[in-house]
Amino acid sequence: MADHARDTLPLPDYDHLPIGGLKSRVRSLTAEEVEELVAYERSHADRLPVTELLAARLEQLQAGAEPTSGDPGALRPEQSARHAGSPVSPATSAQPFGPPPHGTPDQRGKPKSDRA
Repeated sequence: MADHARDTLPLPDYDHLPIGGLKSRVRSLTAEEVEELVAYERSHADRLPVTELLAARLEQLQAGAEPTSGDPGALRPEQSARHAGSPVSPATSAQPFGPPPHGTPDQRGKPKSDRA
């Protein structure tokens, strides 16, 4: 059963954000949204580094800091396309070859039947 509170949080996929991603994304939230995350965190995982991070940001906002521009639902760095897979494809791969039984690729070994 899905948790309704999780679906209404100001940061999409909040439960799966690494703390580094959370630190940058929480800066775009208002004080009320940070308070909502604090309440959710304390009633669910209650991770000390996360509650400390959220409390520090809440203090900054209450002291007059403004939320930064940015989309809290933006693509996370850990989801970027550069981590989508290998850049190697059949078109960019080297041609396969059988390694010689000894020597180097420029000095191919002779088959055993040709040895004297």
